[in-house]
Amino acid sequence: MNPLLPLLTVLQAVILMVWGVFWISLAGLMMLLTRDGDVALMMARRFWAPLHWRITGSRMTVEPLPDVDWSRPHVFLMNHQSALDIPCAFAALPVNLRFVAKHVLRYVPFLGQYMKMTGMIFVNRSRHTEAVRSMALAGKRIREGASILAFPEGTRSRDGSILPFKKGPFVLALEAQVPIVPVAIEGSGQVLPPDRFCLRRHDIRVKVGRPIETKGLTLADREALMREVREALLRLHRDIGGESEAAEVASHAQGLPTLNSLPG
Repeated sequence: MNPLLPLLTVLQAVILMVWGVFWISLAGLMMLLTRDGDVALMMARRFWAPLHWRITGSRMTVEPLPDVDWSRPHVFLMNHQSALDIPCAFAALPVNLRFVAKHVLRYVPFLGQYMKMTGMIFVNRSRHTEAVRSMALAGKRIREGASILAFPEGTRSRDGSILPFKKGPFVLALEAQVPIVPVAIEGSGQVLPPDRFCLRRHDIRVKVGRPIETKGLTLADREALMREVREALLRLHRDIGGESEAAEVASHAQGLPTLNSLPG
């Protein structure tokens, strides 16, 4: 092991912390002046996010984007490998995103205040009533024109495979009657592994799928919608070098249909 690696890791952590405090403070000032939360989100996309992988010498490659009406609200569903996935999504998608986050992030200094200012949705999954109220708020934000990013697996994958999906984001999209856009990411877990702060150099790839319409669908169509989105996300993930076979095994073990079991 390189004896300088721990020192480099600490240095990177300090730089990212100072970087975050600077841009969050500046974004807060701009919001006070403009009364526009989208200004702060634009600053996050263009300036705050990219340093998170560039500081390691890594690159993020975004495959050519599909034909999407970015002016419409969407629910973007992304597989989850790392804490880097949020800045990667901010930079990869040409839209100001609000996202569904664990409630504990509300209490992180600076970050929690920024998230509240910009209309992020906090969910406490351990308390059903609060979780339902949070998803109702997310639906309201979407109907008002906001696009939402959520991680349908509900947690970060330890091996990079795509875990079984939770139902919440699909209920949200169905109730709001907005399209779902699957987004696959690969490599972020190698740059910043789950539950550790040890930044490494590894390229990241992102591929955005075509919108999957929910207009006219009801909650009775939820399972079929989950299968369609999962199939699309697995294909996107394989296209950028992800290992989808392990995900299909996990799905089969929990009784969810897999790509091989789908008709056609």
